Amino acid sequence: MNESPSRPPSPRGQASAGSAGGSPLRPAVIAGCYTGAMLTIVMLGALVVANRIPALEPYAFERNAASYALFGILMAVPVFRFLTRPTRMFVSAMIAWLLVTVAYNFAGLYFRNLFNVLQRTPFEILAEGAIGYGILAVAAWVCKAIIHARRTSLATGRGARPVSAPR
Repeated sequence: MNESPSRPPSPRGQASAGSAGGSPLRPAVIAGCYTGAMLTIVMLGALVVANRIPALEPYAFERNAASYALFGILMAVPVFRFLTRPTRMFVSAMIAWLLVTVAYNFAGLYFRNLFNVLQRTPFEILAEGAIGYGILAVAAWVCKAIIHARRTSLATGRGARPVSAPR
């Protein structure tokens, strides 16, 4: 007989970590954690450089432009990583943005008047990120639906005419 050796069942009937039965959102959670960590590092680095290194003050425009560009590139990681999976895109982006918001809240404790100078509370930061990433996820979902609709024929039965044909 050609039987392959069977594996013992995993505890509580769950699939093992290496099997195909893992959570479909696991890649999104991992990408969100990494992206959030990188965004936090960039944010804190920019705050430290802006507030603790006065020698770079004459180059404030360049310093801010570089930090904005790096922040923007990192913010786009979940969008491009899960462009065809809007749910995963939103989950990944919101995990990353939640980590950034928590770090921003703690940075406000260390850097006095941070919220006043930037004119954003942590809740506003969280809401802006959720709205922005939500719009991108919905746009990706709509584009995916349009592409699917264009590839799928509306005529389903034998002798069925296309919807646009005159009767």
